[in-house]
Amino acid sequence: MKKLFAAVAAVAAFSAHAGDLTVAATPVPHAEILEFVKPELAKQGVNLKVKVFTDYIQPNVQVAEKRLDANFFQHQPYLDEFNKAKGTNLVNVASVHLEPLGAYSSKYKTLDELPEGATVIIPNDATNGGRALLLLDKAGLIKLKDSNNILSTPKDVVENKKGLKFRELEAATIPRVLTQVDMALINTNYALEAKLNPEKDALVIEGSDSPYVNILVARPDDKDSDDMKKLVAALHKPEVKAFINEKYKGAIVPAF
Repeated sequence: MKKLFAAVAAVAAFSAHAGDLTVAATPVPHAEILEFVKPELAKQGVNLKVKVFTDYIQPNVQVAEKRLDANFFQHQPYLDEFNKAKGTNLVNVASVHLEPLGAYSSKYKTLDELPEGATVIIPNDATNGGRALLLLDKAGLIKLKDSNNILSTPKDVVENKKGLKFRELEAATIPRVLTQVDMALINTNYALEAKLNPEKDALVIEGSDSPYVNILVARPDDKDSDDMKKLVAALHKPEVKAFINEKYKGAIVPAF
């Protein structure tokens, strides 16, 4: 009898977790978008669990180590660089939205106002750091050796008329030092968390031609699971597009 109860309990426990899908996400807008689709997934028997992170490392590490099913916080160039650096093989499951990278300042209203020798903060990860420099190159503040190299670093700056001094910090920490520097390049999710309005506050911001679309990421063995397919379908519904447009008012753009 004890064995029977144990077997029943095991089946019940398995059933309770069979429809669980745990996804890592940064708070804004990724976690907010996932929370929006939760009710839709629940109707289909999928219990979506959103685990919030404030860094760009652990979400990938924990998916690779099978502690989480998927993550939603990054773009393809960042994923490619992470896989190469860490020896992982995480894959793109679906495109969801674009978060334009912008340059912000608490001291100046235009790029022209930046003084000689201004201190500029850029993200310290290879892809977002290069992305920041490409934006400044396109804006005419600097000139890079190769304006198409997404992995450009400050060492690749060949023309710097204002003598800008570049410092590199982890992307998540950059908004905290904005008042202490002349300008900072900030990812939109962190800008929104810091109550910055990308449309109004950015001195320059990426256009719709940016290749840095944010994607849902998983392991190869899990990317085609039934629950993952249901999540992708939910994220690509017209209601999600309307939610993004209404809530973020152009600061974040649907990419489906």
